[in-house]
Amino acid sequence: MEKLTGACIIGQSGGPTAVINASAQGVIQTALKADCITRVLGAAHGIKGVLEDKLYDMSQEDPAELELLKHTPSSALGSCRYKLADPDVDDSDYKRILEIFQKYNVRYFFYNGGNDSMDTCNKISKYMQKVGYQCRIMGVPKTIDNDLNGTDHCPGFASAAKYIATSCAEVWQDAHVYDTGMVTVIEIMGRHAGWLAGSAALANLTGCGPDLVYLPEVDFDMEQFIADVTAIYNKTGKCMVAVSEGIHYADGRFVSEAETSATDGFGHAQLGGLAVKLADIIKQKTGAKVRGIELSLLQRCASHCASKTDIDEAWLAGSAAVEAAVSGVTDKMVAFKCTREGGYKCETSLEPLDIVANFEKKVPREWINKAGNGVEQPFIDYVLPLIQGESNQPKENSLPRFARLKKVLTTQM
Repeated sequence: MEKLTGACIIGQSGGPTAVINASAQGVIQTALKADCITRVLGAAHGIKGVLEDKLYDMSQEDPAELELLKHTPSSALGSCRYKLADPDVDDSDYKRILEIFQKYNVRYFFYNGGNDSMDTCNKISKYMQKVGYQCRIMGVPKTIDNDLNGTDHCPGFASAAKYIATSCAEVWQDAHVYDTGMVTVIEIMGRHAGWLAGSAALANLTGCGPDLVYLPEVDFDMEQFIADVTAIYNKTGKCMVAVSEGIHYADGRFVSEAETSATDGFGHAQLGGLAVKLADIIKQKTGAKVRGIELSLLQRCASHCASKTDIDEAWLAGSAAVEAAVSGVTDKMVAFKCTREGGYKCETSLEPLDIVANFEKKVPREWINKAGNGVEQPFIDYVLPLIQGESNQPKENSLPRFARLKKVLTTQM
């Protein structure tokens, strides 16, 4: 394979996670050591930074600060939700991207994100091939939703799952303080896939987990939900429910009260308010004291509760993307292939961007109980190895010490 010499760009896109910066660190540190990569540039706010010619010179960063990226949540370079048009309809963005690539002699492009980000990566890759510009393009997976096709799991999911299970166990303790009845409804992220909500069931390993778990893979029946909660409440005086924000009726309508016409850059409905809605309904039906809790952004930025396994694998995904690109690979996403029998083992593989972009991986129906209000043991066996290990996050004044990047804008050489 012909050696390709030039600069690289790393961009982050979509919703952040507790470990997305570990992937960026893997890309940046590995790229800085590659003799064929002349400059390592960070795109400010994903592909928008490329379009706006706002790129950071990552070689100007203190190596110690780069090392802290591993324990810094959210997207250190800035993220975006920007949908590229079909190039056959409007190629203006692609022409601009090509212009920037040529300006800085960019021959490597790494994009760190989820489904929609892989769509962006795929479109840019195909366009560069079409116009004959040599640039090796790699997707680095990220999403707490864990719904990327072609990989066993996604960096970011495990840390969110660990936080969700931990929080549910802690809330359970609080909800059982008084000798009066109480129902608790916890709303968890997940528009179409229930991996996160299902992870609440891990809390049952502590003896302090939810009684009921509802995922969007199963159509929601409000009357049955009321019956499920009422039966447990009447029997024990308590009931904890974990519910995915994306649960929907059989006709496809979201149960969420706060679904509006507002959408993000990729046309996804913005959801919220589900816990409050369900809590009000249960209160009306049972007269019980009810609390509705929405974990919201906490579940995706809780680096203090990150899984060491997740951190290490996130870094590995970024590093593997650079190694593959330098060796001649392009148009792929780094994926994980894992075994769990006889001990957990994970290794990277490469999947075509075509099979990843715009496909969603759902929780298998057989991993959900027949009643549709809980998960089965295979789900627990799948998630449990992923949440192992502590982050050992550096502290300063007993508070997290996050990376402080200088973000020096690059100039053309």
